[in-house]
Amino acid sequence: MKKRDFIRLLSLGAAGITAGSPLLKSCDSSRREPLAPYWVWMSARDTADVNWQGRFSQLADLGVRGILIQSSEEGYRELGPLAKSAGLEIHAWIIALNHRNKETLEAHPEWYTVSREGKSTALHPPYVEYYSWLCPTRKEVREFVSDRVTRLTLIEELDGIHLDYIRHSDVILPVGLWSKYNLVQDKEYPEFDFCYCDVCRTTFGEMEGIDPQDLEEPFANQAWLQFRYDSVTKLVNELAVITSQHNKKLTAAVFPTPEIARKLVRQEWTKWNLDAIFPMIYHNFYEEDISWIETATREGVQALNGKFPLYSGLYIPALSHGNIAEAVEFALAGGAAGITFFREGIMNRRFWSKIT
Repeated sequence: MKKRDFIRLLSLGAAGITAGSPLLKSCDSSRREPLAPYWVWMSARDTADVNWQGRFSQLADLGVRGILIQSSEEGYRELGPLAKSAGLEIHAWIIALNHRNKETLEAHPEWYTVSREGKSTALHPPYVEYYSWLCPTRKEVREFVSDRVTRLTLIEELDGIHLDYIRHSDVILPVGLWSKYNLVQDKEYPEFDFCYCDVCRTTFGEMEGIDPQDLEEPFANQAWLQFRYDSVTKLVNELAVITSQHNKKLTAAVFPTPEIARKLVRQEWTKWNLDAIFPMIYHNFYEEDISWIETATREGVQALNGKFPLYSGLYIPALSHGNIAEAVEFALAGGAAGITFFREGIMNRRFWSKIT
């Protein structure tokens, strides 16, 4: 697998997802009940030449409750009624802060995050070429993302908005990826540490009386860490106000546990005002065995303390047909409200047969 594709899978960026799906060709109504309520991440980049009504009906028959789907605004208007007629919730899956867009890069290069080395992700994206990140501390960036979410909430056919890449760039990659990039990230290194743009530095300086660039050990300064967590939390909770005003749900794909999310990507998702959370509990990325799915799920559920439900995200390429049911059972044992599969397009007949 190419570097670009592997990191893209890590963070659920779905530019390469296709519309095809090896679902069961027919659904047997005598089938036993599914092990859990299921959700799926999926894509509809091209809505032509696909029997979406049949596809959605098959998913519903297999126990799927809702779909987190990438499409255009026009696509959502087309697919929404079809999903609803099948009894599915449909949520627009959007990439929030990872934004390598030529027009935005040219018009607003100052919007992009800056490393402790002083390099902007507009010109020097870390890891892979598409890793350009908007800075959530900037008012203009929050307005830019809010405008996009507002437009989507006006689409009557959608039930909700699903946020992905709602974080800072990875200051530390999951340990399972270090060897692929010839890295040892045993601490926070300057080239991967964000954001030190002028707005972040000035805002933090006004709050704490120090420029974060002057910190001897910025990775050990709790106020500076919290500032980055809060920059994302503030954006999410502003979006929650918008979605609530338009009677839409707000959900998010996040890193697997509260501790990992804070440490690796500056997400403090237990403080977000969501309707549900979908942590990516991809055990192989962390060199853990399948039982870790239960441990990670429980950590999230306990930290949330009933604030909103958690749906454990499972990474299908890391699971065999024989252990998919075991993975589901581990998640449920950890307290998950249900399961989310990445991704629907590779859930073939044998996978579904094990859990329905």
